[in-house]
Amino acid sequence: MSLGIVVNVSRQSAIDLARRLARWLDERKVDYVFESLSAEKTGSHRSAPIEELNTQCDAFISLGGDGTLLFTSQHSVTKPVIGVNVGRLGFLAEFSPEEMLPAVERFLNGDYSIHTRSQLEAGLLTNGSPEHFRALNDVVIEKGTYPRIPAFIIKLDGELLSSYRADGIIIATSTGSTAYSMSAGGPIIAPKSSVVVITPICPHMLTVRPIVISDEKSIEVSVDAPDGAFPLNCDGHLRKMLAPQEVVTIKKSNQSINLVANSSRDYCEVLRTKLLWGREA
Repeated sequence: MSLGIVVNVSRQSAIDLARRLARWLDERKVDYVFESLSAEKTGSHRSAPIEELNTQCDAFISLGGDGTLLFTSQHSVTKPVIGVNVGRLGFLAEFSPEEMLPAVERFLNGDYSIHTRSQLEAGLLTNGSPEHFRALNDVVIEKGTYPRIPAFIIKLDGELLSSYRADGIIIATSTGSTAYSMSAGGPIIAPKSSVVVITPICPHMLTVRPIVISDEKSIEVSVDAPDGAFPLNCDGHLRKMLAPQEVVTIKKSNQSINLVANSSRDYCEVLRTKLLWGREA
């Protein structure tokens, strides 16, 4: 068993936790390797580029917040990811720093379960060649620096849904419903629900509302504008600047993400704790 470790190097607490984890693994003679920048910051000689970790490791450990876990999941493919929350919110990272070592020990002993989370795939043609980008949380197309309000044309399985005048469009998985989509007024969707939500960002019309659809649908999005360039973001990372009328097709990916589950974690309790539900002002 070999573990790949990815650390949020901007947090000293995550670096300290990574060093503690490395000492613990050394004592038990468990093989591991850090992502290159993580190795540099922790002072470890066990290093490999993030692009190569998947070929060297059987599982991943993410030490940081949800952003670190999203970054890790881009390279883990289908291999298990143990998410340790050293961030602020921590919807995706299942384990606290205090739970890390017991969780890793249970994993090494084969005593664990998996949450399988669906991803989205955004596809488009660039100079006749196909490009594909995956996202666990969301695919977002924004107006960027375009000075006016463009129209976002959305089709479902080839049929026109609507033309939204807005600052952008978010297409989120059930996992990503508590991220940017929620901030833009979208609904919270229970994990593993076989749906996606389309949420407009600051729509021009009050009648425009988020819509929840089956994740079996193929969604086409293009921007109707005379000029400009429009950012295509996947899980918060800029992937491409879109030209007007350039079509992006978004659908459920064939590759899922496997997160190691925390058996003592209750989703309803997470919502109450993270979103402060039930607290009086």
